[in-house]
Amino acid sequence: MPVIILVADGARPDSLAEAIDGGALPALARMRAEGAAHTVTSTFPSVTGPAYAPFLLGRFPGPVGLPALRWFDRTRSQASFPHYTRSYVGHEMRHVDRDIAADAPTMFELAPRALGSLSVIQRGLAKKSRLGAGARFAVRAARTHFSGDAARWLDIDREMGREIARRVREERPDFVFAALTGIDKASHAEGHDHGLVVEAMRIVDDVASELRDDAERGGWWEETHLWVVSDHGHSPVTAHDDLAAMIEEGGHRVVAHPWIYRAHPDVAVMVSGNAMAHLYLDLDAPQRPWWPALAERWGAFAEMLVERPSVDLALLPQSPTRCEIVSAARGRAVVSLAQGAAGCVRYSYRTTSGDPLGIGRELDGVSADDAYEATIATDYPDSVVQIAHLAGASRSGEIILSAAREWDFRARYEPIPHKSSHGALHREHMLVPLIVNRPPANPPRRTVDVMPSALAALGIAVPEGLDGRSFV
Repeated sequence: MPVIILVADGARPDSLAEAIDGGALPALARMRAEGAAHTVTSTFPSVTGPAYAPFLLGRFPGPVGLPALRWFDRTRSQASFPHYTRSYVGHEMRHVDRDIAADAPTMFELAPRALGSLSVIQRGLAKKSRLGAGARFAVRAARTHFSGDAARWLDIDREMGREIARRVREERPDFVFAALTGIDKASHAEGHDHGLVVEAMRIVDDVASELRDDAERGGWWEETHLWVVSDHGHSPVTAHDDLAAMIEEGGHRVVAHPWIYRAHPDVAVMVSGNAMAHLYLDLDAPQRPWWPALAERWGAFAEMLVERPSVDLALLPQSPTRCEIVSAARGRAVVSLAQGAAGCVRYSYRTTSGDPLGIGRELDGVSADDAYEATIATDYPDSVVQIAHLAGASRSGEIILSAAREWDFRARYEPIPHKSSHGALHREHMLVPLIVNRPPANPPRRTVDVMPSALAALGIAVPEGLDGRSFV
């Protein structure tokens, strides 16, 4: 039973549904009618790269070493001297495979007869099975990215889509993971509701159509699982807060991309998406410091950030299992996790001076499913689980920011001036579509459910420790 996953990178479930209902995407409409269309939650940060970890590792990204698109290496063990930072925008993307935890197997390691296209994570994937790899393609992608011409990304999607279909037709791999990034690039450049985004969606539909036509002619469609999913959504941006410049103007020595060579910095500003950011403090400390011990030196700094109009939520990690959430308008609460019976993780949300996540009640030692149900209708779906896992991750910052609506945290150095962004905990960023060509046995909830589902469909044993569960 081959499993083919098409990642419509950046697609919102409402935008995709509208295009299907309007007749623009007939192949996806047919899939939806014969199978199902679900809205599931992505992960925090809702950013390409980290948000691929659920699909290929079945794990939330922070604990497996991918806390964001950019991060600071406090241990000085992964990133290089003298800046000790990592950015997967550009040539450092080649480090992703060694940055992720060695004990977290990838789909490519578990299903070796695989094909991958434009996958940020490639560990276990044979070089001959990597589409969109190599120096020539890297130069083309870099030129397209830095030109700021979103339409050229659609040309890349068309080319890659044809190649994906050809290789599947000729090689019949067991597992295919193919990312098509035009929707995301067009959304950043023009907004998620622009006609260029619909054109990018049509390319995804064309690829799905060709894959189906080939499978029907070849007689293997009835045993094929074809899934179309997204890694994050988008929402409009009308104002950009230059977080790095603002902090530097406040008297701090800041390291931030692209200007990462800075003598004796005391704050690292690592923005992703661009609607979330990790801020690292006391950079000379080899061990991660925690709140409230940081309050004496950095308390006023944190309060200043919370009061900025660009900041919706500030997360102040207090230990690997406990994090304070602060909102200027809605007060404070604490999220925590604990190991329950039989290794089951339990989550709590206790308010101290308000309800920053808008849940309307406290949670005390509930399961991941119960935490999901308590938050799915709020502005921050699955927030309790996502915050608990990211805040405690060893590579996360001492302050984690989620942007307010219509704001992001990067005003300079973007080849495409962002009219739309993602990365935050807002539902527009966290909710993504999942269309499957046959009805699932169980309703999917999160993108981490995709990997164990693919393993189940392939008849491969599901490893211990995954954050998702199979819907097959």
